[in-house]
Amino acid sequence: MTNRIATFQQTLEGRADLAFIPLGTTDLHYLAGLARDIPKYGVTMHPGDWLEGAWVAPGHAPVLALPRMTAEFGGRGAPDGVELRVLGDWDDPAKLVSDLLAGLRLPARPRIAISERAHADSLIHLQALLPDAVFVSATAILREQRLIKSPEEIALMREAGRRTEAAFAALLPKLRFGMTELDAIAELDWQMKRQDSLGPTFTTTLYNTGPNNPLMLGRRMESWKRRIEPPVSVLFDFGASHMGLCYDYGRTVSFGEPSAEQVRVHALVIQAQRTGIAALKVGATCESVDALARQVILDAGLGAGFRHRLGHGIGWDVHEPPFLTRGDTTVLREGMMFTIEPSILQDTGFSARTEDVVVVRDAGGERLTEGFQELLVVDH
Repeated sequence: MTNRIATFQQTLEGRADLAFIPLGTTDLHYLAGLARDIPKYGVTMHPGDWLEGAWVAPGHAPVLALPRMTAEFGGRGAPDGVELRVLGDWDDPAKLVSDLLAGLRLPARPRIAISERAHADSLIHLQALLPDAVFVSATAILREQRLIKSPEEIALMREAGRRTEAAFAALLPKLRFGMTELDAIAELDWQMKRQDSLGPTFTTTLYNTGPNNPLMLGRRMESWKRRIEPPVSVLFDFGASHMGLCYDYGRTVSFGEPSAEQVRVHALVIQAQRTGIAALKVGATCESVDALARQVILDAGLGAGFRHRLGHGIGWDVHEPPFLTRGDTTVLREGMMFTIEPSILQDTGFSARTEDVVVVRDAGGERLTEGFQELLVVDH
């Protein structure tokens, strides 16, 4: 992790005089190994928590500033090579940060790089202390470093995929006619935890669609109550976390014996994904990969059902740039990672999706999960 911080400090040279990377962000997890926690619904505040995070400047030892409650009850500490400064419960956070800034000898109009996921509260306090500062994105600078995944990161992602797929394998025997959508989601989340995942990398989602079962996008409080009864296709979208890496995975299950139309729609999605994986090679562009996979579904007359991009960059976040979509001309390089996730979504018909994480290679993509390519069937 210290190597990542040193690389980031070198990258900051000439671009920013100081970077503030808050605790609880992907940026700090990647840089210093300070893990994000399981997401929570409400906000838990500690006095002075606007300063908690890493303060990184070129040519200076990085500092991790934490309120006492975060350091003690949150069990947080500084990694090797990073100085820890703890704010007491009755101490003035502005004074701690002012002392820190004074030691850095910033120019009169400093450039401050700040994580895109910092709270506005942090920025407001920094503006008060540095009214002439110019703020830039630390996340954008750091993404240059995160873009190409190392062999170690790819191995971690492969393990995240193994855990994700193992959770899905454990779910399948538990699927039954009449269970609710929430029953299936809760079981899948539990199975991911049984695989030693801290939790899902995003809200586990399923799409329950059929001629008598309209597609309900973004209406979980309504759709989760629905019972799953044949004939429907159920599309799963979920992923397990592992050591900071975020998996994203999708498969389709037929409740009841699938019709010829279900089989056809699913086969088209699988064919489109295989086309996209083969095209994910060094030197291609993001938009060319999307176009080749999309053409499979367009040629079958179902292009209107493919409503989204083919995929997205992935790694320490579930969605990272660049994106496999029209208009993204990024040239692919060895070691980039993307999802390949074609789908056909039909409001009052059978739908299908599949999704795997794939690494860009010279001769085409290397997929990190291989199982359950067939249309799966629940028959009771």
